[in-house]
Amino acid sequence: MNFDPFVIPFLTGLSFLCAVLIFKYAKWFIKLSREHKFKLLKWIFSHKIILALKEIFLESLLHRKIFRRNFVLGYMHASIALGWLLLIIAGNLETKLHSSKFFNMPYDPVFLKFFVHERSGIPIAAFYTFVMDFLLLIILIGIGLAVFKRFRSMLFGLKRTTRLKSFDKIARYSIWLIFPLRFLAESFTSGQYNTGGFLTGTAGHFFAAVLPVDYLSYPVWWGYSIMLCMFFIALPFSRYMHIPTEVALIMLRNFGIKTNKIYDGITEFEVNSCPRCGICIDVCQLNEVQASDIQAVYFIQSSRENKKDERKAFNCLLCGRCENVCPVGIEVNAIRITKRKQLVFDNKNAFNFLTNGSTEKADVIYYAGCMTHLTPAVKSSMCRILDEANVNYLFLDKDGSVCCGRPLLMAGKIEAALSLVEKNKKKILESGAKTLVTSCPICYKIFREEYKLPIEALHHSQYILRLVREKKITLSNSQQCVVYHDPCELGRGCGIYDEPREILSRTSQLVPMKNEKNNSWCCGGSLGDFKLSAEQKSEITRDVLMEFMAYSPEIIATACPLCKKTFAKYGNAKIQDIAEIVLASILKEKVTEKKVEVLQ
Repeated sequence: MNFDPFVIPFLTGLSFLCAVLIFKYAKWFIKLSREHKFKLLKWIFSHKIILALKEIFLESLLHRKIFRRNFVLGYMHASIALGWLLLIIAGNLETKLHSSKFFNMPYDPVFLKFFVHERSGIPIAAFYTFVMDFLLLIILIGIGLAVFKRFRSMLFGLKRTTRLKSFDKIARYSIWLIFPLRFLAESFTSGQYNTGGFLTGTAGHFFAAVLPVDYLSYPVWWGYSIMLCMFFIALPFSRYMHIPTEVALIMLRNFGIKTNKIYDGITEFEVNSCPRCGICIDVCQLNEVQASDIQAVYFIQSSRENKKDERKAFNCLLCGRCENVCPVGIEVNAIRITKRKQLVFDNKNAFNFLTNGSTEKADVIYYAGCMTHLTPAVKSSMCRILDEANVNYLFLDKDGSVCCGRPLLMAGKIEAALSLVEKNKKKILESGAKTLVTSCPICYKIFREEYKLPIEALHHSQYILRLVREKKITLSNSQQCVVYHDPCELGRGCGIYDEPREILSRTSQLVPMKNEKNNSWCCGGSLGDFKLSAEQKSEITRDVLMEFMAYSPEIIATACPLCKKTFAKYGNAKIQDIAEIVLASILKEKVTEKKVEVLQ
């Protein structure tokens, strides 16, 4: 291919981008833990690479999650991302067919129409011309939507958009101009030489009739090259860093590498994969209390800039609503906890004064948890249910055992939390039990994820349903109207949605709601936020209850003692835990049976 000085900005920008990406990625790979490096070596040449490539296509290029949220927003992202990639691939194939060489200069396919005007010698030339014009049109529509979205985001399902920094703006305006300039450059050249397809050829004929395209085409090619250069240089320091980094993150995730308890290399990949699209902003309940600069996107931005911002790190409900809608699937809660660890004093020996007594033997351990002890009706109901089912169980924390450790973990005191984990784990294993049951989703989550127990850990909703299915307890349906609130830790945190609903369907008339399951609201009483005032938390709770009351329920059911305690302060309806509802159903069924016996 030929050379012209106008390709120099493009080559300069591309070289700069490659150098920065290599430097950053090498630094982050070095920061990966030994365990993560081992997983990377183990799986990189396995079948998991195929799964990773599939996810890259569906999420990084097709933007499946965004399509599910808003079709127009999904099309905008997919048209630019997938369209640009296909344009690069098609351009390279066209270049190779024209030159009959396997290798070509990086700028050859980008500026092919400048160097090659007669393409009749290329196999299926007309087809390639049509494809290149079609892809360019698709991208131009996407760019048009992106420009429109900046001023009318509501039409794309976004009430709020993110605030941009200098490099974000440079990259954004560059990408807005790249493809219009390419369209003009190719159209002017087509007008000069009477070439082009349905898009550039038609536009070229029009421009040639009204403009001096012979003089304009060359400056526009320069403009196109300069815009590419500006975009490449701004990209690593802007929100658009997510474009290459998300691909690497998906690869690492498919190899089992995820953010854990320290801010390391994988965390760097996560925070740099955030596109700052703003989708997470609208779902954050802190919007209702005028906290407008601490949402996930702003927290991640401060983390990306290596800032230790205590307000952003600790002002979060850790409810997971932002994670649920994040198109990249960034584990925001885990990242927040690692940031909190950097800001607190953590002492793994803080609980050495605790001693473990002897543990009784039992088939099942019931661990109520701290919040369940503060809602005694839940605790007593669960014990009655276990007694009714003749379960051989040990109430491990009946007299006030040590905390499960998760509140400490949420505060960033990871070492102290893990010391409690070890103390509880020893007592659990000494019991010889095969099943651990807890009433608290907070406890359930840490039992499931951190304790690494060789026995099954169940939330009481799961265990109660097992007792029902095994006919160890019999339920009666009261026909009362019930709405069910999915606790954050149980629902989004652990994926437990169906079991509580099946139980409630057997005991009452369960009414489905708009915001439930993975879209469920946080009750506002979260142990994860250390900055909100009591009044701000109350405001969140009242807003959630207003939505529940719109369904005119007789009972608002939940499966979390903290949620029950939080709602009970303000609810006009009866607030009950699933265990309370089940116990009432069992007792009603027993009364019915006795009446039947008397009549007989």
